[in-house]
Amino acid sequence: MQVDETIDVAVLVARPEHAAYAEEICAQMEEAAKVRGTGIAKRAPEYVRKKIEQGQAVIALCGRDLAGFCYIESWDTKKYVANSGLIVCPEYRRIGLARRLKSEAFQLSRALYPDAKIFGITTSLAVMKINSDLGYKPVTFSELTQDDVFWKGCQSCPNHDVLERTKREYCLCTGMLFDPEKADKDPK
Repeated sequence: MQVDETIDVAVLVARPEHAAYAEEICAQMEEAAKVRGTGIAKRAPEYVRKKIEQGQAVIALCGRDLAGFCYIESWDTKKYVANSGLIVCPEYRRIGLARRLKSEAFQLSRALYPDAKIFGITTSLAVMKINSDLGYKPVTFSELTQDDVFWKGCQSCPNHDVLERTKREYCLCTGMLFDPEKADKDPK
């Protein structure tokens, strides 16, 4: 079923009352990873609840129905921030919701961590386009956080062996980085 593009979907910084969606969010992440055959780092509902309660998540709702989600994490003593776990529920795809979620997560990241480099890894061409439009640039993995805890999240991906075999130099994902220092100097 395709959703009408005129449907009203609210995209907002998640509040503590949205923690009730944690199980559904995790189920959507797992299903999206299966369908794509690549990994969205598997997260437990407790972890998602914590991100929501800390004000480090963005949620999309159509009335009371979950339409999408994304959360942020900081790494290397807040020098790096990742916008992770982007999902759009199947019935809300193709209406620009991923772009709205990524944009809101990006703005939240900039507000909470104004000096941090914002990064992501993805196999999705659509996400790469959205990231490019937000000012991210493709980079080698050596330019991303080297925090082992971040990379441990890739273990649930079926392609983790590629990352491991290449000592975290290559994978099927593309690394993308927004560097506020470079962006602030870019005259556009």
